[in-house]
Amino acid sequence: MTQNPFRFGVSLFNVGSRSAWRARVREVEDLGYDVIQVADHLGLPAPFPALVAAADVTTIRLGTFVLNAGILSPAYLARDVADVHRLTEGRLELGLGAGYVPAEFEAVGLPFGTPGERLRKLEATLTATRALLAAEPDKPRPPIMLGGAGDRMLALAGREADIFSFSIMAGVTPGLAPEDALARRVQVLREAAGDRFDAVELNLFVAAAAESTEKVDLTIIRQASGLDDDHLTQLPGVLVGPPREVAERLLRYREEFGITYVSVLEPHMATFAEVIKHLR
Repeated sequence: MTQNPFRFGVSLFNVGSRSAWRARVREVEDLGYDVIQVADHLGLPAPFPALVAAADVTTIRLGTFVLNAGILSPAYLARDVADVHRLTEGRLELGLGAGYVPAEFEAVGLPFGTPGERLRKLEATLTATRALLAAEPDKPRPPIMLGGAGDRMLALAGREADIFSFSIMAGVTPGLAPEDALARRVQVLREAAGDRFDAVELNLFVAAAAESTEKVDLTIIRQASGLDDDHLTQLPGVLVGPPREVAERLLRYREEFGITYVSVLEPHMATFAEVIKHLR
């Protein structure tokens, strides 16, 4: 399939002090990553201030991974996106999701709603935000990343996304092996995107990485997914093995699926940096 070069991102969890944040940001770039990403969950850093602060000490790209569109106002979002785009000199990647944590909706006094309702809110927010950005004098247009695993999200991404991130659940379909489940979702996206499929960058969210099953920390995804460890270690988004073997696996994913963008969580960034060395 594609032979485009890889890009690598890392999602950071803690700001701490200004000096600590700046040091961690520089470490990410020194380890060979291309994108610093910040999620949008209560208890984690506020994405936009963190990314603007990161822009001062690094030259790499900066992304939200991903904002909860279910609790956002397009007017305020467009204002923030426009200024962050300017303050980072066009390095922003705008990641948006439908939201999946009920407590975050409750915290702002909004109903959690059904998956379909949340997806429609995401689409409406994206459409309105793009229109507001297009009305700005400088027309800022950061690339849009959508993420998930469901067919309706894939269909939306096929129409609207510049980047699509396959979540950890993209490797889970009853009756299918994990890589076959991922392949099916790539095909759904391909069919939805049609002629524009080659312009959509495919991202794999890596929830855990380690050199062996004895060393891999599955705590975060075990709690989020409800799957047992044997199942988790087979998923495309869990990379276990020596760095060269993992690199070969990602080369195969690029060839078979077209995945050229890989994002890891902060606890695994040093381990995965050894894989990056084999892919540059």
